[in-house]
Amino acid sequence: MSAPAPRLVIFDCDGVLVDSEAISNRVLAEMLTAEGWTLTGAQSRARHQGMLLADIVSGAEAALGRALPSGWGDSYEHNRDEAFAAELAPVPGARAAVERVRAAGATVCVASQGRLRKTEHSLQLTGLRDLFADTALFSAEQVAHGKPAPDLFLHAATSMGFAPSDCAVVEDTPSGVVAAVAAQMRVLGYAADSDANALRAAGAEVVTALAQVPGQLGLV
Repeated sequence: MSAPAPRLVIFDCDGVLVDSEAISNRVLAEMLTAEGWTLTGAQSRARHQGMLLADIVSGAEAALGRALPSGWGDSYEHNRDEAFAAELAPVPGARAAVERVRAAGATVCVASQGRLRKTEHSLQLTGLRDLFADTALFSAEQVAHGKPAPDLFLHAATSMGFAPSDCAVVEDTPSGVVAAVAAQMRVLGYAADSDANALRAAGAEVVTALAQVPGQLGLV
């Protein structure tokens, strides 16, 4: 028997709603290479996708064997935001998928590892901000532990007024899938630009296009 349709669908932001991962990791790779840790954008993405900036910084310092310059993280965010302003686009099908989920009667929200300011800005730049209520944006900065811990998804569900069993998550990283599974939520792994096998191994039902999301969740 198929699972019941969720009442709340929680979307990750980066890599699910906005096509930001290649941009972020290109900037990150350029700045880390300038500090002496040579990385390509692809290598940075493979290593850092889904991580908190604080953990990226600590990992870079461990790799370099020294501290990054004071204010390096702020400089990275500034450079990334400038690149976003010039290049950021919605993931293909993002608006239509969210609109179909809403039209089927489900509530939607966003739960991102990134800061609220970043999520808000990214959604504004890509024309998706109007799809989500002001009270429907959540960040790992609001909880004790980010993904892969379940805290963020549980916080989003509680804040929106739903039990975990009433929720489904759309994620593109194994760490996000692990977090959703730990929160006891159904999870779709969006694999258009991610490792489908890794998402499946983490516990996701894999989709390769956002257009598949409403149907996969029974929201049609």
